[in-house]
Parts: sequence; structure tokens; C-alpha cells
Amino acid sequence: MSNPWIAVGALALVGVAIPLSMIGISSLLRPSVPEQGKRATYESGEIPTGDTRIRFNIQYYLIALLFVVFDIETVLIFPWALIYSDAVAEFGLTPVLGPMLVFLAILVIGLGWAWRNGAVRWVKSERAEIKSEL
Repeated sequence: MSNPWIAVGALALVGVAIPLSMIGISSLLRPSVPEQGKRATYESGEIPTGDTRIRFNIQYYLIALLFVVFDIETVLIFPWALIYSDAVAEFGLTPVLGPMLVFLAILVIGLGWAWRNGAVRWVKSERAEIKSEL
């Protein structure tokens, strides 16, 4: 009788050994050309300036959150639309259409609130305005 954990251990060993051996072999075979530019933090030819911590506009996150909310809305509406006619035939119009209209009403109210509070209005940052003047 063999223990099933032996197979799990062997698979884990192979899963670790293959990447490590590939890294080791590639470090032996690759050419090594040490130069100052390769040791730089940012290797695209630009000289890094300023601090690495940049304050991002919170509006990026608000727009992303609104996108996720309305993306989920689409994911929930699509299957409902596919079964709509069969569901109306079986359960009637009100039990099928009512909850979806309530769901859409909540989303429209949320969009109106976000619109009124300026979450979807794009405001340029001071840095963007300075760059556009240059």
C-alpha cells in the first residue's frame, strides 16, 4: 500500500525543482555585461527624478469602483435577459420584472448620486496642468 501523500510530496518537489533548476541553468548560460545603466532603478533611459511616493488623485479609484459596479450589473443582467421570456411564461411578468427594476433603480440612484457629487467629473491635477503649459 502506498501513501497518497507521497504523490503530493513528489509533485511539490518537482514543482519547486523545475523552476529552480531553470533559474540556475539560465544564470550559468546567460551573458553577463555589467554596466551602470543596468543597475539603475528605472532602465528605460530616463534619469529618475523626484520621490517614488506620488500622491494619486482619488478620482482614479472612484472611476474604477464605478466601473466595477456597472460591470457587475452587466454580469447580472445578461443571464436574466437570456431566461426572461421563459421565466415570464412560467412565473408571470411582475415576479420576474419587479426585482430587476428595483435592482436597476438602485443602480440609477447610485449613479445619480455619484454624478451629483462629482465622482464622474474629471478634474486635472496641478502636475497635469503644469505639463500642459510646457
